[in-house]
Amino acid sequence: MSRKVADCRRFPSESGCTLTITGEEEEVLRAAADHAVAVHGHADSPELRDQVRGMLEDEKAHA
Repeated sequence: MSRKVADCRRFPSESGCTLTITGEEEEVLRAAADHAVAVHGHADSPELRDQVRGMLEDEKAHA
């Protein structure tokens, strides 16, 4: 299974957040949604989780 990345730097925010979360898709989804709620003030909802899932990228292999 490929690892996924959620990187706050790719999405503008007033806080200038630099957090990057990497892991298996479901754990990154859960952690990124929790972060969006706790730090960025979003409401936890199925729509938020769908949005987060849509922003996940495959982790690039390290050389």
